Amino acid sequence: MSNVDEQELDKFSQIAHKWWDMDSEFKPLHEINPLRLDFIDQHAALAGKAVLDVGCGGGILSESMAHYEASVTGIDLAKKSLKVAQLHSLESGVSVSYRCVAVEDLAAEAPASFDVVTCMEMLEHVPDPQSIVRACAQLVKPGGWVFFSTLNRNAKSYLLAVLGAEYVLNMLPKGTHEYARFLKPSELSRMARNAGLGVETLAGIGYNPLTRVYSLNDDTDVNYLMATRRLA
Repeated sequence: MSNVDEQELDKFSQIAHKWWDMDSEFKPLHEINPLRLDFIDQHAALAGKAVLDVGCGGGILSESMAHYEASVTGIDLAKKSLKVAQLHSLESGVSVSYRCVAVEDLAAEAPASFDVVTCMEMLEHVPDPQSIVRACAQLVKPGGWVFFSTLNRNAKSYLLAVLGAEYVLNMLPKGTHEYARFLKPSELSRMARNAGLGVETLAGIGYNPLTRVYSLNDDTDVNYLMATRRLA
């Protein structure tokens, strides 16, 4: 429990009831979810796989992966978000198992238990991202896939992801992101390698403010996805 920022948990707890409101602060997550889901499925073929969604929040990605016939477990430390996820799962009839547990604790409890591990938009919200990456690597089976998404750290990402998204376009609540915690792809790649993960693919998530459409591309300057596999 030491790798927790209580302010971050409180921040998301205050707006937890809005997780499934597609016109709320979580609208961007709903809009990029199909891109993330397809990226994961293209690499890992989700059907029939045991999947862990780390930092699952209200369950947007967790439920989507369950729709792809994966057996999904979602974990988070924000209890209000988990409650929303559990209630939505009941309402939608989509089966997802949710637990309030730190990923490091689960790694000690059930190492090499999952075919696929996802950790999306979480690393920039914790004090020690390397600890999260290491735990994710421990939880996946040898040869299994681990997916990360986070924000690059440079002038462009500060301009677009912080100033633009939070203060100009009001796409996100002010203070959602702390720029100093953004991770360069080279930094995340090093963390992955140190944890025994081989980096397979890197993709950028772009946003056109005129058409308001998100797309995957080769530009990793702002938001990016990383597909890794645990080395045997």
